[in-house]
Amino acid sequence: MVMVNSLDHQLVKQIEEICAARGVRLTTQRKRVFELICSSPKAFSAYELLEELQKVEPQAKPPTVYRALDFLLEQGFIHRVESTNSYIQCCSCNAHKHYSHLLICDKCSNVIELQDDSLVALLVDNAAKHDFTITNHVIETHGVCKACSAD
Repeated sequence: MVMVNSLDHQLVKQIEEICAARGVRLTTQRKRVFELICSSPKAFSAYELLEELQKVEPQAKPPTVYRALDFLLEQGFIHRVESTNSYIQCCSCNAHKHYSHLLICDKCSNVIELQDDSLVALLVDNAAKHDFTITNHVIETHGVCKACSAD
């Protein structure tokens, strides 16, 4: 796993500023879980995050990680990968409310987040034809990434 030294510190500063503006607390543990999630293109399960967190905070327990994940999801800083019950960073860190399309490599577990307004418009249009209002959607596409295809 790539560790936090490859982390985009500007991104961490951005979420600190967003939390301050919203009046919510970015605790050390929440920040650390976010940094772990951002340290790799792979999605992490809660228990993988706990294992990594315990390297620096041996007393960390599952509720610690789950509370941090709930906070980060609520703030829009991360996404839950439904099909693998894991978590990745949000590419816009909630700069605006958006729906994402995730490309998930079944070999290396890397996840790429795409934002495609035309796809969302098509989904909304199709739903409207059936008098259906979309409140949330998850689009996950599984396959093999370019790097793994070359192996």
